[in-house]
Amino acid sequence: MAVKVLVVDDSGFFRRRVSEILSADPNIQVVGTATNGKEAIDQALALKPDVITMDYEMPMMDGITAVRHIMQRCPTPVLMFSSLTHEGARVTLDALDAGAVDFLPKNFEDISRNPEKVKQLLCEKILSISRSNRRVSTYAAPAPVAAPAPTPAPSSVGSYGSSAPARPAPAPIPARSHAASPSSPAPKRKAYKLVAIGTSTGGPVALQRVLTQLPANFPAPIVLIQHMPAAFTKAFAERLDKLCRISVKEAEDGDILRPGMALLAPGGKQMMIDGRGAVKILPGDERLNYKPCVDITFGSAAKSYGDKVLAVVLTGMGADGREGARLLKQGGSSIWAQDEASCVIYGMPMAIVKAELADAVYGLDDIGRHLIEACI
Repeated sequence: MAVKVLVVDDSGFFRRRVSEILSADPNIQVVGTATNGKEAIDQALALKPDVITMDYEMPMMDGITAVRHIMQRCPTPVLMFSSLTHEGARVTLDALDAGAVDFLPKNFEDISRNPEKVKQLLCEKILSISRSNRRVSTYAAPAPVAAPAPTPAPSSVGSYGSSAPARPAPAPIPARSHAASPSSPAPKRKAYKLVAIGTSTGGPVALQRVLTQLPANFPAPIVLIQHMPAAFTKAFAERLDKLCRISVKEAEDGDILRPGMALLAPGGKQMMIDGRGAVKILPGDERLNYKPCVDITFGSAAKSYGDKVLAVVLTGMGADGREGARLLKQGGSSIWAQDEASCVIYGMPMAIVKAELADAVYGLDDIGRHLIEACI
């Protein structure tokens, strides 16, 4: 059965072009269009589409407000279109917090210059997120994330050359409701030298949920690999830094891994770690599908830290992270995977589980707590 799509955009050209691209795929059916957020809500209720594509800036009601209403009244996977700017990144991250599943850059030049590539990417996204868990989620009643009692910030000098400021308490995140799934036992404590977390679709909200649970004195350095465009990672790191008690920044070449700090791999590039705990940022290789690539960072961590890495693979499409996790496992490191019930897209974690690389499988809301148990 074809995936039913509602296309929402105030630009007549963009609505027509997206509708044409999607309608050319025999597995996709455009069932309606809307020109603003209010129309989008009405059409979502009437047409019950499998996926909605959503612009942000529209008259009468913007896309983020529309997403919030849709998630409350008829939860549906939403694909946002975003501009590749810092402000576009901020807005897109707000939309993901509101319940959108994924996003694509809104670039008119790409549509006219490289239509086949755009068509393939858009259709793949639509088909993938149509199978997401978004329909079984609820965003009607935001609830705070469970977190340990506030911990004083370390008195040592931070990476910016001044005493570390007090970190905020975790911010509320929209609650997910899903059936309970079997979970692995609580982890045993180990002196890990690095926690490495890889994720893709659904990752921004998942990372926020995990990292806001960690105390300021979390003893292990953290590296984050999130599939995301170059224009987005700085804004995402800034957002996490404001919400978390640990420090978060976009990684730069030469950064040194430090306890209580998470370094986010910059979009469009690759991040590696050497044995001295220094970060290397390399140009994105066009031969690689993902920039940044989880496999690349995991592989370098395996070479540099042997059995002292705790790697976590969260929600995402595809299998990025599996081969890097295999190298880590061969070196004696530990691998955790997010469980299917709490994933937006059970792709990357499923690849870990099917390859029998997972030492533990945990629900999203348990991962932060278990990281504390394993490392403190």
